[in-house]
Amino acid sequence: MNLIQSILLSIVEGITEFLPISSTGHMIIVSSIMGINNQDFTKVFTVTIQLGAILSVVVLYGKRFFQNLDFYYKLLIGFLPVAIVGLVLKKYIELVLGNVLVVACSLVIGGIVLLFVDKWFAATENNENNSIKPKNAFMIGLFQIIALIPGVSRSAATIIGGLTQKLSKTHAAEFAFFLAVPTMAAATLKELLDAYKKTPEIFTHHNILLLLIGNLVAFLVALVAIKSFIGYLTKHGFRVFGIYRILVGFLIIGLYLLGFKIGMI
Repeated sequence: MNLIQSILLSIVEGITEFLPISSTGHMIIVSSIMGINNQDFTKVFTVTIQLGAILSVVVLYGKRFFQNLDFYYKLLIGFLPVAIVGLVLKKYIELVLGNVLVVACSLVIGGIVLLFVDKWFAATENNENNSIKPKNAFMIGLFQIIALIPGVSRSAATIIGGLTQKLSKTHAAEFAFFLAVPTMAAATLKELLDAYKKTPEIFTHHNILLLLIGNLVAFLVALVAIKSFIGYLTKHGFRVFGIYRILVGFLIIGLYLLGFKIGMI
């Protein structure tokens, strides 16, 4: 991986991490197009730069993020389900991570769901009480487990989870952003530790520099993406994201059937 490739991947990560369109799916596509999808370092890079993207949440929501212990207690409750299931099923998740058909089908199915989300939860948009209780956080955390399937989108799953708990779109999206911080931080740390044990040779000075630059780029792009997404979601809803997911999913399936090598080791 060279500098230009790392920057392009980081831009994709920054844009897609908080949109309900699956950052993993897009990273697989872009890395395949650039011909670096079969490199050991690519998988580490794509997971690690998520940390840069989620740090944008801490900056944008600084006052709200650094609150009382009750806030962190709810985040912990929301984080535990995916942490436990992720550890138990990690090997199985890695087996399907690069399966392009799994990603494509997840994109299409998730896209169909997003076409109807606005109608299903229209009644919650004007809710004045958007406080999150521990039981609400836990239920949202259960929805986050679905995002362990490549192509589902953690953002989409957790936002829909928030809507089922009668949160407005804005509050559901914001809590999804907050929940991303411990989830992605843990995923990044686990990926780095596992990679260092298995392939320590990939942590060259060049690659470490790429990780630092990648995190910075993902952070800056995510700052813009989050602000834009909240504004768009409030006014227009999920439909356009559903259509986009369906188109991308069928595009991937088409390329796969035509013999293009799309996927990640």
